[in-house]
Amino acid sequence: MPAKVGNEILRKLQPKLRMIANGDTTVNVVRAERCAALSVVKPELLKKLPPLRGKAAAPVTRKEAKKKLKAPRLKAITPDVLTNVFVYLDDARAEDPPWHDRPTSRSGRIMQVQTKLNDVPALASAAHVAFVEIAEALKAPMPALAELRPKAPAADLRRFPGAARHKYGQDVLIGIIDVQGFDFAHSDFLDRKGRTRFVRIWDQGGSERESPEGSQFSYGAEFHRDHLNAALKAAPGLGLPATDIEKQSQLVEGSHATHVASISAGNRGICRNADIAGVLISLPQSDEDRRLSFYDSSRLADAIDYLLRLGEELNKPVVINVSLATNGHAHDGSAAVTRWIDAALTTSGRAVVVAAGNSGQERAESESDLGFITGRIHSSGTIPAAGLVRDLEWVVVGNGVMDVSENEMEVWFSAQDRIAVSVKPPGKEWIGPIEPREFIENRIIEDGTVLSVYNEVYHPANGHNYISLYLSPFFSATEIVGVPAGTWMVRLHGLEIRDGRFHAWIERDDPQQLGRVAEREAWAFPSFFTESSLVDNTTVSSLGCANRVITVANLDAVANRINISSSQGPTRDGRQKPDIAAPGTDIVAAKGFAGEGDAWIGMTGTSMASPFVTGVVGLMLAKNRRLTAAQIEAILKRTATPLPGAGFEWTNDAGFGVIDPDAALAEVDQIDQRKDLK
Repeated sequence: MPAKVGNEILRKLQPKLRMIANGDTTVNVVRAERCAALSVVKPELLKKLPPLRGKAAAPVTRKEAKKKLKAPRLKAITPDVLTNVFVYLDDARAEDPPWHDRPTSRSGRIMQVQTKLNDVPALASAAHVAFVEIAEALKAPMPALAELRPKAPAADLRRFPGAARHKYGQDVLIGIIDVQGFDFAHSDFLDRKGRTRFVRIWDQGGSERESPEGSQFSYGAEFHRDHLNAALKAAPGLGLPATDIEKQSQLVEGSHATHVASISAGNRGICRNADIAGVLISLPQSDEDRRLSFYDSSRLADAIDYLLRLGEELNKPVVINVSLATNGHAHDGSAAVTRWIDAALTTSGRAVVVAAGNSGQERAESESDLGFITGRIHSSGTIPAAGLVRDLEWVVVGNGVMDVSENEMEVWFSAQDRIAVSVKPPGKEWIGPIEPREFIENRIIEDGTVLSVYNEVYHPANGHNYISLYLSPFFSATEIVGVPAGTWMVRLHGLEIRDGRFHAWIERDDPQQLGRVAEREAWAFPSFFTESSLVDNTTVSSLGCANRVITVANLDAVANRINISSSQGPTRDGRQKPDIAAPGTDIVAAKGFAGEGDAWIGMTGTSMASPFVTGVVGLMLAKNRRLTAAQIEAILKRTATPLPGAGFEWTNDAGFGVIDPDAALAEVDQIDQRKDLK
């Protein structure tokens, strides 16, 4: 950060945001490809990007590092990159700071603001601002594909007797927040007159229609039911699919969003007479488009608010499905987006259902099985006393030689403790220790890696201490040098120990092939803990750690057990997440944007389990629209069925057991039935 930014402002900026602001324009234009909360202002800057370095496999000497890998001196923070941030105010009653020229919205004492990077210090210095943090990345769902051309699911497969009296959710709005496009013309979403059951689609990355009304939603394209039905009517005469007439920014065959919507509210789904509204998070396929778009937790907060506002407009209770994930922050419900959602769920007639995540697998089940890589994201333990250390082994893979993505680890621990941290690159000497309130920022080490380490105390959101570590490729105007593959060591030194417990999470990359480096393909690939450092619990997505959301595990209904990939609880603060399990293995539902003879597809993941619960919650709200999110969660726990060999107690993989829709609906009928004992 330039010298003109004082320590008081630095203290108010999240470490990751400080690191990003302390990179020049070229660095952050490249970084925008992998950082969901950055977007390039000037598209012409993308034409000036450096090539990947062809000699990245060769060791870099200290002399070369000083001579060739010298970062340019930062003269000013770039105005050419936009960022989405959450701003914590010190008082929920404080007036909005005067940011009239920036898109903002607010929930209690948390605001979300879109701004240029060079304006971030000014945000931090505004009155009543306690802390500013960058929005978290939303991870692209990666369900496992099952049968590719299955038969259509039986019409009565997801029918429940207790729902018939309320016409399977006719007076409910099912909201789906997802990616890859909503195939509103699929037969699973058409009524008997051939009209779509989608009432709205907000495509956050689209430009084919006007944006929704309201300054908070002044981006993307909003499709109304009239638009969609007109396209359905015109399609035969034009010889085009209706989805090409009213075109979304993502039209992926086998679309995740379409499959999820089909499970929860399709004609062969659960809440089959409900209105459906979709929000399409902008997650472009190409690198260039990713650098020009946002796909972060601030967009998710907007999507939640949009769907709840639509429910009020239609005068219908709303249940929202989120089969996306975030993995940063403290996994205790204190992240800005989880607090945002919890605040919205204090009103009755609303619920949010979240997939627990697919980070449950700890080891390979066969030689070709790589599922464990996305499972080894968590470690934890105890430093028993001052003077003792704990080592964490952090594996960077990439293409086996280097990784051209950024790798991030967060370590969270009690405010009572003081812990220092050291880092050891593969085959190199230790760097550190970095003590509390100390940091290393954008330091180029011998192998070319740009290392940043922040040892912070008293996080404003929860009061706990945390250490943030970042391994970044070297970016310059002429080349990109990846992070060397191998096992990096992170050593935690106990300085003052009163509690001693810690938890660490790795922020997972989505595997992506990026091009060639010499004779090898360059990859952005998930880094992970070794088997000896892994602790196979507390892997639920941080989004699923919100207090009032319903977090869902993946049941393999055929084997009658939890799928090996399903993430496990509890939360870092010991709360019982996931709440419940539902069928999520080999689930057949609508295949989006495919031919008529290829209308169905099977998928596996908590992404498929979550919409099952969403549909059931929709049926519950159809029976009693006054139910609160807390009541709905309690009923689902009360009526769940234990797996074989288990009791009614909570377990870290299945929650309180398998959802029982009929029992839950029957329990809703009992809510208002009271007996006066005289």
